[in-house]
Amino acid sequence: MPDERPSAEGPATFREVFDQREFRAVFTAGALSWVGDYVAKAAVTLLVYQQTESVALSAAAFAVSYLPWLLGGPLLAALAERYPYRRVMVACDVIRMALMLLIAIPNLPIPAVLVLIFAATLANPPSQAAKSALIPQILAGDRLVVGLSLNSSIGQAAQVVGYLLGAAVAAIDPGLALLINALTFAASALLVRLGVRDRAPLMTTAHRSHLLRETAQGFQIVFGTPVLRAIAVLVFSAMLFSIVPEGLAAAWANKDAGGDLDAGVAQAVIMVANPVGFILGGLLVSRLFGPARRLALMRPLAVFAPLVLVPALFDPPPLVVALLAALCGFAVAGMLPMANGLFVQALPAAFRARAFGVMATGVQVIQGVAVLVTGLLAERFAIPLVVGVWSAAGVLLMTVAALRWPDQQTVNGTIAAAVAANAESPVSQPDPDGPTSGGAAAGPEPRTGDGRRRHAVT
Repeated sequence: MPDERPSAEGPATFREVFDQREFRAVFTAGALSWVGDYVAKAAVTLLVYQQTESVALSAAAFAVSYLPWLLGGPLLAALAERYPYRRVMVACDVIRMALMLLIAIPNLPIPAVLVLIFAATLANPPSQAAKSALIPQILAGDRLVVGLSLNSSIGQAAQVVGYLLGAAVAAIDPGLALLINALTFAASALLVRLGVRDRAPLMTTAHRSHLLRETAQGFQIVFGTPVLRAIAVLVFSAMLFSIVPEGLAAAWANKDAGGDLDAGVAQAVIMVANPVGFILGGLLVSRLFGPARRLALMRPLAVFAPLVLVPALFDPPPLVVALLAALCGFAVAGMLPMANGLFVQALPAAFRARAFGVMATGVQVIQGVAVLVTGLLAERFAIPLVVGVWSAAGVLLMTVAALRWPDQQTVNGTIAAAVAANAESPVSQPDPDGPTSGGAAAGPEPRTGDGRRRHAVT
């Protein structure tokens, strides 16, 4: 009977993960593009609030980059299953680079800027789905869990750098922030093209069906499989409240203008607190605890994350708000890589890009909705009241999700089915440059005798 852990191995080290040349390339490329993205996001968000002094419009500017996920995220992510992952990632970076260069044209009307930003973010779903499906081909076992933690942590570190730099650049020229973003996409494309080995797509042309059907299969595998569905609920619930202090930071800081901290400094402190806590949580939990202990901590940390934000009800000063947000980020980072690693292990390899597209879309949409809804509520009620009550509801939601977690037998059965689906494929071959262990870490799409795609896990 398989172990519920993402690996039966002992704890992996950072050195073991970075010894993989391809992971270093993907890791660095992601860091660069993330920095550019957050530079642009912070600059635009602050600019909108300064011009309108509206909490709702500021929140809308922050959430605009999440809209493409709502309109076509899973459909666009399904495209990544049809083509080599490296080619998808490079093409998306080049497209985004070109669009950001257009946006940086001086005196471009703001509506045109927003339309081009929306078009650029349409490349995010296939790029992120391809990256998520590629990493398990590079890393396996507990190295995969540690690699996912490192990848999440560098994303948060890039967020800190991007927000701080974006706030500074916005005071000079928002177009400059967009130009920086274009340059980071160019560097990312170059790193992936030169540093990642080309692999054949898991879905060949002969076995394609309608794109809508393939997209629906991604939803079916995630929400039709009890273990994957439980992980999705846990992750989505965490995203529903952890983003709120960050999304309301500009208005939260300015409501106390004239206090001990300058409003701009207070905004920056609140915005970077959650990412800083996330970085510390991801790195410390991954290194201090082995796989079994991390698994045991996953659900308690999920409940603890919203719990630490409930004291916002008492209207603490910005530094205390930042501390609460940092503790929330720490807890989320402690549970998220383990949940992601278990998700990979319980998922047949042939559905990785589509399933990760569904998950990424859910995360993006839920974050955007959370910021928009709490922003609208904050127009009528005090921000501390909104955040505190919202977080208290999160405690209840996470508690229910933790209590309804599938039993050990269900988890083991799902993992065994995923491993069997990968092994049954007639074209499955070991990847000499990829993982050396972990049955769910590689393998092409499982098929029936007549060549049609089938679900190995139901």
